[in-house]
Amino acid sequence: MTPDAPPADPQADPNQEAPAPACVMTFNASDPSGAGGLAGDVATIAAMGAHALPVVTSIVLRDTAEVFDHSAIDADVVVEQARSILEDVSIAAWKVGFLGSAEGVSAVAEVLSDYPEVPLVAYMPNLSWLEEDDQQAYLDSFRELVLPQTEVLVGSHQTLTDFLLPEWSSERPASPRELAVAAAQHGTRFVLVTSVPLPDQFMDNVLASPQGAITGEKFERFEVSFVGAGDTLSSALAALLAAGSELHAAVGESLAFLDQALDAGFRPGMGNVIPDRFFWALPPGEEGEEGEPGSGGAANDDEAPKDPRHVH
Repeated sequence: MTPDAPPADPQADPNQEAPAPACVMTFNASDPSGAGGLAGDVATIAAMGAHALPVVTSIVLRDTAEVFDHSAIDADVVVEQARSILEDVSIAAWKVGFLGSAEGVSAVAEVLSDYPEVPLVAYMPNLSWLEEDDQQAYLDSFRELVLPQTEVLVGSHQTLTDFLLPEWSSERPASPRELAVAAAQHGTRFVLVTSVPLPDQFMDNVLASPQGAITGEKFERFEVSFVGAGDTLSSALAALLAAGSELHAAVGESLAFLDQALDAGFRPGMGNVIPDRFFWALPPGEEGEEGEPGSGGAANDDEAPKDPRHVH
């Protein structure tokens, strides 16, 4: 994350500007807790060495424990935010988080459709706090308009099962491949499924296609509550793809980044633990004092493992 700078080229033109970092446009909500939403996206993308172009889709009223309400930004305003900067800056990846409303989903999807060559990482958060009718309209619109343009859909196993396989009735949990098959029916190429339940207090994080699992990491599970993990993972992945990493390698690195950000996590209030996206910038020994709630390992905003033990 913090490589040493190369020696200066004595023949370099001192007036020549350094190349700009890869730019990632992120559509997400304003989260005053700083745990997820645009605040989490900007911090993560910056930590990965890219530059974030944040577009506000909604204002969420929440603390570190729960969401109380939200106010969606007018769809035309969302579009104008995006198009104003897209006319000026070239982007290398998209990150889509919470888009505020079904109308917001439609507006963002229209912007995305003008840049089909730019990879899209879409994160599906748990939206159980929305009113049922609003939630259903949002999910239907997302399924129809955003999934066909998505390179990688990210979400927890339970959230993606509810979203992609709402009629699933088997006692056996849906596999990442089955979720990938369901996503592919709407045009999505890959799913990155987190917090896949495993026996003996383990959980898996798996990148899958309709052909099967591709890569992933397993972690031992401990009962610690987090907020912002899913936005962190999906933003890290988008930044790495923007920088030109291959998907397989980008998934591995983004999972490792999330693991360490959660391990260094902190509790700023009375609610959940927040990932520390700049854990690598702290002097050795200052990532977290003994007794702090830092933990790591899975992008589940309800529960995540503490003091992760990797199982490859």
